[in-house]
This record gives sequence, C-alpha cells and structure tokens, in this order.
Amino acid sequence: MSGTLNRTDFLAYTGRLGAGLCIALSLPLGTKAADLATGAAGTTPAGEFAPNAWVRIAPDETVTVMVSKSEMGQGIATGFCTILADELDAPIANVRYAFAPASPEYVDAFFGDMTTGGSTSTPDSWMPLRQAGATARAMLVAAAAKQWSVDPATCTAANGVVTHAASSKTATYGSLASAASQIAVPKDVPLKTPDRFTLIGKHVARLDTPFKVNGKAKYGIDTVVPGMVHASVVRSPVFGGSVSHFDATKAKAINGVIDVFAISSGVAVVAKNTWAARQAHDAVHVAWNDGPNAHVNSKVLLEQAHALVATAKVAKKVGDVTSVHGTTLKSTFETPFLAHAPMEPMNATADVRADGVEVWAPTQVQTRSQQIAMAITGLPANKVQVHTTYLGGGFGRRLDADYVGDAVEISKKIGKPVKVTWPREQDIQHDFYRPMSVNAVTGTLDASGNLVALSHTVVADSVAKRWAPPLFKDGIDPLALDGAWNTPYDVANMDYRYVDQNSGVPVGFMRAPAANVNTFATEVFMDELAHAAHKDPVAFRLALLSKAPRAAAVLQAAAKAAGYGKKMPAGQAQGIALCLWGGSYGALVADVSLNGTDVVVHRTVMAVDCGTVINPDIVRMQTQGAVNYGLAMARSAKITLANGRVSQTNFYDYTVLRNADAPPTHVIVMPSTEKPSGIGELGTPPIAPAIANAVFKLNGKRIRKLPFSDALA
Repeated sequence: MSGTLNRTDFLAYTGRLGAGLCIALSLPLGTKAADLATGAAGTTPAGEFAPNAWVRIAPDETVTVMVSKSEMGQGIATGFCTILADELDAPIANVRYAFAPASPEYVDAFFGDMTTGGSTSTPDSWMPLRQAGATARAMLVAAAAKQWSVDPATCTAANGVVTHAASSKTATYGSLASAASQIAVPKDVPLKTPDRFTLIGKHVARLDTPFKVNGKAKYGIDTVVPGMVHASVVRSPVFGGSVSHFDATKAKAINGVIDVFAISSGVAVVAKNTWAARQAHDAVHVAWNDGPNAHVNSKVLLEQAHALVATAKVAKKVGDVTSVHGTTLKSTFETPFLAHAPMEPMNATADVRADGVEVWAPTQVQTRSQQIAMAITGLPANKVQVHTTYLGGGFGRRLDADYVGDAVEISKKIGKPVKVTWPREQDIQHDFYRPMSVNAVTGTLDASGNLVALSHTVVADSVAKRWAPPLFKDGIDPLALDGAWNTPYDVANMDYRYVDQNSGVPVGFMRAPAANVNTFATEVFMDELAHAAHKDPVAFRLALLSKAPRAAAVLQAAAKAAGYGKKMPAGQAQGIALCLWGGSYGALVADVSLNGTDVVVHRTVMAVDCGTVINPDIVRMQTQGAVNYGLAMARSAKITLANGRVSQTNFYDYTVLRNADAPPTHVIVMPSTEKPSGIGELGTPPIAPAIANAVFKLNGKRIRKLPFSDALA
C-alpha cells in the first residue's frame, strides 16, 4: 500500500478487515485480480485458443470473454460472459473478461461503430456471443475427437470437459486449447435450444463485484501512467464562447504548475498533481468572447418552446384526427434541461507519441474516442489505442468524448502522458444536457368514452442533428419522439409532430432519451382521459392494448402485484404508468403521499418484459436503479440558465436522490422466449407519471410540469 491512502488503497485495506468480504473475494480459477480489475485486453499468449474475436481459452482452463461494451454498472460484463459460457459449456468459475479495444471486429449493427447506449448491448451481442461460444465448443470437441480417432458426433461437452462416453476418455478445454487452434473454423454451428441453457436465465453472481468492493477495479480516474502529469481546463461560462486573452501569472506561481496555454476548448493548466492543477485553474484570469449564446435564458426559452408548438411538422399520421368528434381534452407539459451527474466526473488520460497514441478513458464511444484522437494527431486508426476502463456512471453523458479530446490535445502539446480531470462544477455546467421540452397533447373521446383520436406534438432540441446527422431528415428527429409516437396504444386516428427548438444549449442523450420526457406526457394524459371517460385508468389502457399483448400483460401484472385499486392507508394513493423502451415493456405502480409540497414515494412495483432474461438478478438491479434515477430527475432536479450561464454548480443545488428518499422497488420479471431486449433504462420513464397520477388522487391537481418541487410549490 502506498504512503498516501488513495481510494483504491483504502478500499483494498478496508476490504481485508472484514472476514465476510475476504470470503466473497475469491477469484475465478487462474484469474489475476489486475486482469479483471483493469479489463486489459492484452495479446493472445502462446498456447491459447482464440477461434474468434470474442473468446480465448488458455491451457490453465481460464476462458477470457472480450467485452465490446462499456461496463458502467449495468452488469454487461457478467451478461456477456454468461451468454458465451453457456453456449461454450464452460463453468462460469473459469471465466474472466477483458474490455475489447476499439477495433472493426467489435462494431455493432445498431450504431455502426463501438458504442454502448440505447439499451442495445445485449440485443445486438446476443447472437454473436452465442455463435462464438458454440463455434469454440465445436472446435474443442473436434480436437478431442481427432486425438482419440473417434467421430465428433460421439463426443459431448459439458462443464469445460469433452467426453467420449464409449471409451470413458475425457479432456479439459485447457488441455485441448493448442490442438483446437489447428482445427478449421466451422460455419453455422447449431445453437442450444432454451431448454438446454445452464447459465442463461439463472442466478450468476456478478463477476465485477469483488473488484469494486476491494478497490482493484480501475476506473478512468484511477489511471496512472509512468511520467504522467495532470491537467484542468478553464472553459467559457457561456456555451460556444471562446478565449479573447488570458493572464496566467498567478497560476504559474503556484507550486507544481508546469504550464498554462490555450487549447480548442479553453485554457489548459498542466501541473504535477490534480490539486495544483485545480488551484491554478481558479487562478487563471480569462477574458471571454461570449458569442451568440450570451443572452440565453431558461424562461425565455420556455416561452419560445410554447410558441413553436404551432410550427411543428408532421412526423407520423394514422387516420385523420380531424374526422372524429366528441369530447376533446388538451394538455401541455413542461420539462427542464437536466445534467447527467454521474458519480465519476469526466476524465481521460492520453499519451501522444510520434509513433502512436494511447487513450485510457471511461467512455461509451470507443470508436468516436479513437476518431477524435486521429483528428487531433493526424495518425491513422491502427496507431491509436483506446483502453476502456470501468465507468463510474454514464447515463448517456459519455456518449460524447469531448473530455478525451482535451487529454489528447494537451498531451500532444506537452509531449507527455496527461490525465485531465473535470471538477464537479465543470461536470454540471458543461454537460450535453437532456433537452428542455414542451409536449402538447390532444385527445378525443367518443360518446362511450373510447379514445378515437390522439395528437402529440414535441418541441425539444434535436440530439440526432449533432450526434447522428443522417437521422435528422426534413426537420424531424425520430429519436426525439420516443415515448410518444411508438406507444403500444392502438388509436384509430393519431397525429405526431415535432419541431427542433435549436436553443443554443448543448444537448445529448439521457437514460431512456426522449422517452423519459414523452412518457411523462403520454401517461399523465392517459389518466386525464380515463378520468374524463369515467373509467378506471387500468381498464382504460387495457382497452387500447388489444394489439400489444406484452404491454397488456405487464400492466396487469404490476397492477395485481401492487394491489392497485385496493384501499390505501390514509393519506396515500397509487398511480400507474406504462412504458416501452428498447423493445422492452414495463408498467409501474407508485404508492405516494404528500408532505406539504414534498412528494413521498413509499413503494414502487414494476413489471418488466425484456424478452429472454440473461440474469434475473441484474434485471431487478437495473430496474431498481433506473426507477431511482427517474425519481431523482422528477423530484427537484433542473438546470436553468441566465445570461447564457448555467446556474447550478454541484450536488447542493443540482439535487440527486438521497438514500432516505429511495423507495423499495419490487420487480416482477415476466417470463419470455422472445429475443433479449434492453433493460437498463426501462425503469426511468414511468416513475414520474405514476407519481403525478397518484398526486391527482390525493389533491385533485394535475401535474403537467417537472420537477415536482416546482409543480407543487
């Protein structure tokens, strides 16, 4: 242990103090702690069997699975290992993992590069991982059969061992690794049927937990490179602002400061340690050219958004909403800008040399990080290595790699490895924010109280226009309509419209992008319609779900498990909401009371259908985490701007959920044989509307804006 007690040393030391922890920290067979902790891919040692890009089998029986997605707490490393090990028929105790490098072999179908987001990791990797495991198993069996001069069809594989029953011969995978590498790679190897799964759908303890408990897991902020220096970047307080001139006299006088100079994102301060860099950061005097966004104001932007509703373009039409008549309801919903606020602030380490670049970063976008380094250095892709570390939270913020650009640009300038670390205040004030939005919704009920027409207009900054330009066509951002135009409700006449506000505020994806806003509008409005029709909210929804049996099933399951409709304790009420995200269905019931103007959530019950379940425990964990994240967003969180500047700075004025406010969440995991679909974000969209619908039962007030702290003030 080093003389200075850092985070890693502290956790490692305290972990050794508890006997219970010592028992829990046993490693998979043959695995070095550093291998799993850093996720380093390394090279294929002699004697290892590497039939494809996804798996390596060593003579010591270890099976290494290459994880091409970023591990940010969602359990994807364990999930990938489970899928591949099941088809390989390898014991999970022998399995370790390494984070894959930025490489064409790991480009996925959804994004067209290496990206982790949109709850697509398991759906996109499900078949490639199964095929990789099955192919490796077939080659191991073929290698054993060749050694024994028997027909491969007479051999079986299980638990990391190939067996020829007739002769009672056996061989472990490790002993066959070298021979298997000489076997031709077969095509179209049959995959298991679900009834033969041994790991998929079962309890598999998370492989990353021990290393996060004992401090051996390496996050980006833990990166240490020989000869490394530290840097901080002074940024314009106004988005799009630029440096006019600066005075670094006081900054350079601080002990440990090496240099101060301008870079594309502001003024870089380089020092021997982070504390000196931070002190010098605050000591630099910069005169800024504020640019065109100097007068951006949240109140004005909200007024503009309301005015833009009338200018929205049609994105999707079904039937004709003007052809029906009846009782018409209209409601308008408002939601603010939000910051992601992951626990680990933005950071990256880069080492730019004449012969290549290495980047260590907690990133969701390996390919984009590589491309940024290529653009700054002029080096080709094969000269740029991106080492993905563990992520201390992502939630969509790390789908942008601006912080990687900082590190590469500074390292190139000084000719040394450099770690850039953003302070919390910078993280909050220089985010790619969840867009502010206005949702205008209109519905028409016939004489029997049936919904016969629905119109939904979304006004919000387009994220796709910047992040994925080909998706932004004819002024329509299809991603901005998630949770609106793709709801499972069957309405004969529907009209969906969109307008890009173009506010000048940088915007990005946030957990269940767009759906976390649009579902709030949709599901609160569904309750309004049910109330106007004098119908039970669940029955009203079910009548619209005849063509969506999976949606109907989760709605009924959540309502039944929560006792929806039964008498509640005095001062409490229940609200319900349905959601669709990433191909998965979810329904949530919230038990709510009011403490003055404060919302108190006593319990939530959520039913989820995410297709074939890889690990039910992880499904529950992710659902609970997503519900809490959505609750944090809804309670009191908001980003406001005045004179082009973000007003919030840290967790004391940009609130995240505290333990005392996190309710128990019961999760019902629906059985399914459908292809796996996303689960990491499904719990975020329904919590706010479920609470709002409960509040209406308590005080008769419809909540049509977030956060609740503003709506109930």
